[in-house]
Amino acid sequence: MSWLTLPFSFPVMADAAMIAVIVAIPAAILSCFLVLKGWALMGDGISHAVFPGIVLAYILGLPLLAGAFVAGMICATGAGWLDANSRIKSDTALGVVMAGMFALGLILFVMFPSNVHLDHILFGNILGIGPQDFAQAVPIAVAVTGILLLKWRDFALLAFDPVQARVSGLRTGWLHYGLLAMIAASVVAMLSSVGIILSIGLLIAPGAIAFLLTRRLQAMMAVATVIAVGASLAGVWASFWLDSAPAPTIIVILTGCFVLAFAWRQIRV
Repeated sequence: MSWLTLPFSFPVMADAAMIAVIVAIPAAILSCFLVLKGWALMGDGISHAVFPGIVLAYILGLPLLAGAFVAGMICATGAGWLDANSRIKSDTALGVVMAGMFALGLILFVMFPSNVHLDHILFGNILGIGPQDFAQAVPIAVAVTGILLLKWRDFALLAFDPVQARVSGLRTGWLHYGLLAMIAASVVAMLSSVGIILSIGLLIAPGAIAFLLTRRLQAMMAVATVIAVGASLAGVWASFWLDSAPAPTIIVILTGCFVLAFAWRQIRV
């Protein structure tokens, strides 16, 4: 059985597996609500829109994660304002805002050279994480997971029937923007591990897979979490033997799980 545990005997691989699991748990639970609300593009948009915030934070000497969070919220609220105050649909508005902010980030990155490697921002650097990365990711993961578990019924009602949620006395505005804030925070937590581009996989795939396999929200959240954690561990383990990058390997495994879940669903039908 040494072949099974050997990769995790190396501190670098053990740390990679640990940070992957830490960020996978809140992303998996959050993905359930994104799938139910049809917000897949929202997660994608925010993950790309944090780029200019990272570059500006570096230029101004501010924490990179603070800049990323602010940029993600600007993207989400900007797209929401366009959706509410124009004839443009939400996905179109988000696509325009996302593309514009990502392009702005690329321009700033070229104009102001830094020692921050572009590949690490876009694709993560899970094998090069340090104590500061854990110090940033753990509080965000705990906070997002705790809020979702405490308020999952409110978020579920908002996802299934926003009108009923409003009539029931829920503060739908707070729930709406709170969900957006948690998406931005989760993307920030994943920057050091899976990066901007691949974070969308963790924010969508676990919920989509669980949606195909379950019929109740509680079961959906549990299955999504198990799948995300399992894929994270399997991805880090497989990357050791395949000599591949862990983050893309995790996403490939999640994609394979989705294909299997879809095939199983088709057979059952």
